[in-house]
Amino acid sequence: MDELEFKTLRELSNNNNLSQRELSKKIGISLGSVNYIIKRLMDKGFIKAMRFKNSKNKLAYIYVLTPKGIEERVHQTKLFMKKTYEEYIALSEEIERLEKDRRPLKR
Repeated sequence: MDELEFKTLRELSNNNNLSQRELSKKIGISLGSVNYIIKRLMDKGFIKAMRFKNSKNKLAYIYVLTPKGIEERVHQTKLFMKKTYEEYIALSEEIERLEKDRRPLKR
């Protein structure tokens, strides 16, 4: 799963009422890209689209995470957190090394 798919899953799990246009603005990608990602997530079985009538008398869709989609979102979140923690540790060690190098030598 790539980063844009993950962001899309995350946004839809927070608010499945988002239109593709709203999703496009939240994620910061084109409407066409959102459409493509939605189709990919549906093909993978992570989300399903359900039609409903919105207040403007138009048919619209809500995107619902499937159990497989929820499981994948949790898995990807764990991977992201692990990666972020490892980066934090590496940066902390680098800062510590830099601070040691900066200290004046004792004579």
